[in-house]
Amino acid sequence: MIREVAILGAGPAGLSAATTLRARGIGDIVVIEREEVPGGVPRHCGHPAFGLREFHRLLGGPAYARHLSAAASGIEIRCRCSVTAIEPGGRIRLLDPDLGETRLETRAILLAFGVRETPRSARLIGGDRPWGVVTTGALQQFVYLQKIRPFRRAVVIGSELVAFSALLTLRHAGIEIAAMIEENPRITARRPGDLLARMALGVPVLTSTRLVAIHGLSRVEAVEIEQAGQRRRIACDGVVFTGCFRPETALLAGSHIALDAGSGGPAIDQYWRSSDPQVFVAGNLLHPVETAGIAWAEGRAAAEAIAMHLAGRLPTPGGDVPVSTTAPLRYVYPQRLALPLAGLSPLLLKARAGRAARGHLRLLADGRELWSRRLSLLPERRISLPADRLPRDGFSAITVEMEEER
Repeated sequence: MIREVAILGAGPAGLSAATTLRARGIGDIVVIEREEVPGGVPRHCGHPAFGLREFHRLLGGPAYARHLSAAASGIEIRCRCSVTAIEPGGRIRLLDPDLGETRLETRAILLAFGVRETPRSARLIGGDRPWGVVTTGALQQFVYLQKIRPFRRAVVIGSELVAFSALLTLRHAGIEIAAMIEENPRITARRPGDLLARMALGVPVLTSTRLVAIHGLSRVEAVEIEQAGQRRRIACDGVVFTGCFRPETALLAGSHIALDAGSGGPAIDQYWRSSDPQVFVAGNLLHPVETAGIAWAEGRAAAEAIAMHLAGRLPTPGGDVPVSTTAPLRYVYPQRLALPLAGLSPLLLKARAGRAARGHLRLLADGRELWSRRLSLLPERRISLPADRLPRDGFSAITVEMEEER
């Protein structure tokens, strides 16, 4: 089977890319989705936090997913279809429930797989292994898709933005929230999130607090925490682990597509191209994790680059300039630049802090400072860098670094 463009993933990035390509006159598109219906993660996020950027109205997650799907009406979306391999030359291997194992040849591929949360098994938490320990995604599927209340009293581990989504899901299901627990001295999400949790939802927010163990036989009975050197138990029958997102790269492990050690996702240039010039990437596969609105916007931008690729208007890759960063920053993207530099999308040249730090953030070209600003960084915060300070050519490396204050 031969198609012009294949989009892998029918979430906000994949669906916005498909509709943008169609608007550019590219009609031979197929979207591959492993779930039963398109829409991505927002399908099971019941709270109203979506749609202002895309549809100029505030929507709940399921309604937002339906709007995305409606906008892509008429584009072929093959659900319940798994990608088993991506090969050089634009070739894809698929496992289709109706057709069995098939092969697809394309002129361009967009990867929009998104991210996954790190489960308890990968977090080295001690204690028993009872039922009742879930991630936010699993909780939302229980509550919004299956209409199941999985427990009656829960503890939330983590305080990033998705943790507050977990709080809203628990409250929607009528589940008592015993506490939100964060190891760091302050919450990861922006303030006043902790004040809203305490005052509006009545949730105890315990910072500088470590989860030591989970206790229970057949199901969770309590968690053991440590705060200020003192240990105590909190009675509960559910534990929700939030965040610690990882790009969904299981399919790419060992493939010909280069992954970035910092982000864990594919490394790209300013045209959203991976190390394979026929394979483009957008959305949270690149940067765990941003909002659905940003993923949607990136899908549109990547689609514009794909349209240029199909028209033969992208520069030939090769001899690209690397873009790198150092601690306390965790990663920067794009990870390389094709020269001459003709401008960057405002969605690019972003970095993320790996830990709290204070000092001067610097943008360098071959060691020459292009820009500097004194900043206080917090863990997991996205940092926008001034792309307009980059020279068009005549440089061999870009570095983003922080001179920390002691």
